[in-house]
Amino acid sequence: MRSHILDPITINGMQVPNRTVVPAMVTRLSGEDGFVNQAIIDRYVSYAKGNVGLIIVEAMAIHNSKSGPLLRISDDSFMEGHRKLARAVHAASDSKVVPQIIHFMKVARSGWRQTIDMLSEDDIKGIIRDFGAAAKRAKDAGYDGVELHSAHAYTLSSFLSRHNKRRDRYDGRSLEGRLRMFGDVMAEVRANVGDDFPVGVRFLADEMIKDGYTLEDSRLIALRMAQLGVDYISLSVGGKFEDAILQEGLPPYPYTGYSGERCMPGASFPKMPHVHYAAAIKEMINRKGYDIPVISAGKINAPADAEQLLKEGKADMIGMARQLLVDPNWPKKVMAEREDDIVPCVYCNVCKQLDENFKEVTCFLWPKGYKQAPAYDPALTPPTWDSEIPLQAEYADGIVKLKWQRATGDVSGYDLYRAEDNGDVKIIQAKKGGKFDDKSVLGGLKYSYYIRAYGKSGQSSAPSNMVELDLPFSVS
Repeated sequence: MRSHILDPITINGMQVPNRTVVPAMVTRLSGEDGFVNQAIIDRYVSYAKGNVGLIIVEAMAIHNSKSGPLLRISDDSFMEGHRKLARAVHAASDSKVVPQIIHFMKVARSGWRQTIDMLSEDDIKGIIRDFGAAAKRAKDAGYDGVELHSAHAYTLSSFLSRHNKRRDRYDGRSLEGRLRMFGDVMAEVRANVGDDFPVGVRFLADEMIKDGYTLEDSRLIALRMAQLGVDYISLSVGGKFEDAILQEGLPPYPYTGYSGERCMPGASFPKMPHVHYAAAIKEMINRKGYDIPVISAGKINAPADAEQLLKEGKADMIGMARQLLVDPNWPKKVMAEREDDIVPCVYCNVCKQLDENFKEVTCFLWPKGYKQAPAYDPALTPPTWDSEIPLQAEYADGIVKLKWQRATGDVSGYDLYRAEDNGDVKIIQAKKGGKFDDKSVLGGLKYSYYIRAYGKSGQSSAPSNMVELDLPFSVS
């Protein structure tokens, strides 16, 4: 059967080998100086070795405002590191690599934050120039394109927002006014990189805040971006300052409120909660004659689901930030028809918590102490069970208590599978140890459980014994 996810795609001359994308995801590996270091290079080379089609390098600042551990491309002193990164990725595979460039406003530990209505005309002109200069540096460094960060809580997104309070040519009371800053930046970028260099954009399909814009606006925003010559559109949602939870002594962090949870939906959300946005936006711009790729993202990690979205024309490419963090070899395993070796993300959002606390972003599912994802070795022997019935379960006080005997061999962790009333089997948790309390069960239903141990390269054991429980229904 034809595999759409492995099809190549051309983006303004850039030959992308397949439809997988790792969206920009902050690593906090660069340190306060903002320079590319070996840990940064190793992180992105791991994606290239895993045959990810399009690698978007984490947001890098186009200006010199202080922001903690964040990459920078704000002057020529950073160029050597970016050249090394681009060369290393290209040497590893035919993956393409594109940096995401960002301007952000000032925030303070007091909770104060700068907003776009505080910017003078000269400030705005400077931001526009900085975007153009940074895009030129990206091209000169050997990157395959550049992505304009117009999402979440940052400057370009704030101009697009319905919360834009400016009353000049960037007037927030009209959609045309809100789009003008992006148009000015896009024109400046094109003047610096030319028409034959891919320029993508990431923006919000829904702000996910009170009085923010929704799909009704974002489909028109996407159309205007296409009209302005953007070469691909990558979609996100939420991640705004307006609903951030303020903590005393800490600057506001835009992923702490509801909009932040929607930006990186955790385990409590259903799978693929945002795919309708990409589908609607793709339909809109295609109907108007624009055939640029639209990237869908948000809890998409099963190859069958990614394949179906592409087959049905609901997206052109599939973005997987957290899934490719835990297992950058996802594309390679799909190519080799070794999908059972994929280490699936369980959306525990430990990576998000590390980012929030300005700590190096790693994955809970990696072996303890690993700074990067383990290399894939298909020759490794999968873990095995010594016992025929390693898994046991009992129900008490509304909780199913699971415990299991440890597997032998190369064991990094355990995936817990559950079916409800003989329905679809889903991974509900991943654990390092030998027990788990399932507190999300309902009396009167039947639950079936089994576990699989997995090793460093993702090879899984055979399923354990199946445990089935018919939970009693009672009314207190």
